[in-house]
Amino acid sequence: MMENKDILDEQASADMQQPDNLTTEEAVTVNGGEPDDTAEAIPTEEVIAEAEIAPESDKTTRELAELKDKYLRLYADLENFRRRTAREKLDLISNANESLLQALIPVVDDFQRAMQSIENTDDVAALKEGVSLIYHKLFKTLEGKGLKPMVAKGEPFNADLHESVTQFPAPSDDLKGKVIEEIEKGYYLNDKVIRFAKVIVGS
Repeated sequence: MMENKDILDEQASADMQQPDNLTTEEAVTVNGGEPDDTAEAIPTEEVIAEAEIAPESDKTTRELAELKDKYLRLYADLENFRRRTAREKLDLISNANESLLQALIPVVDDFQRAMQSIENTDDVAALKEGVSLIYHKLFKTLEGKGLKPMVAKGEPFNADLHESVTQFPAPSDDLKGKVIEEIEKGYYLNDKVIRFAKVIVGS
């Protein structure tokens, strides 16, 4: 009887010394194959990492969507700017001569009146005077738009300004290599050559 009592005391003592930090699998083994419902499952490192990454992933997705929306808006603004600029350029080219033509209309009116006068008068002197006035009015209008005649006669021949039609013997030695006659006048537009002067050069 004493021996049986000692064995029971040893088993009770062993049960009391069972450690508290056993895992679920160890608790099943110790408890005779029965899992302990009160034991808490310990989270693994993977679960913790996923919990930390999820909010960062959502934030990145939102930022990406915002950047994409901003990019699309900027692209649309750029396309609108390009279309508007191209349209304005075409309008500018189409209407580039508008101010010049408006300035020339009064001159055209004068020519029309002069043509009517030719049919109704025999006064040649008056007609010459009228044509001269119209010419000067036309020239002043063009000068106001930047047109300037080129002075070529007596100047040294310059291929950047003059177009040599032919060469004649120079009347004097000081005219050799210079323009001795102007066949067609050259013109500048705001200091840019828009028509070369056709000249005869002394040789």
